[in-house]
Amino acid sequence: MNENGARRIIGAMLAAAIGSCVIYANAQTGVSAAAYGAPQMLAVSTSAPGSRPDTSVVRDVRRALRRVPDMDDSGIHIRVSHGVVTLTGEVPETWQISRAGNAARSVLGVRGVTNRLTVREGDGEH
Repeated sequence: MNENGARRIIGAMLAAAIGSCVIYANAQTGVSAAAYGAPQMLAVSTSAPGSRPDTSVVRDVRRALRRVPDMDDSGIHIRVSHGVVTLTGEVPETWQISRAGNAARSVLGVRGVTNRLTVREGDGEH
């Protein structure tokens, strides 16, 4: 079993144990979980601890690119798989390639960046 699988199982067991304690404590006091507005079902995350959904990472990488002064991100495509960002497409100037990679690396949840950006034909270095 790999480490992520073991973490998921331990996390699920921990969540079930906490849920059981809450139910037991409420049973002892005669108060139902619904009285506190608690859900009746226990939801357990299957993602690795500390990870974020890829869609959230894509959104935040796009926002980070837009915060870079003078960055033209209109030709940049962003893909994320398990926290690894892949940047593809074209930018008008050479300096934007490295700045885009740095902006992507600064986002919470990014585990790595593959930068495949190129400079648009006809645009030069500035």
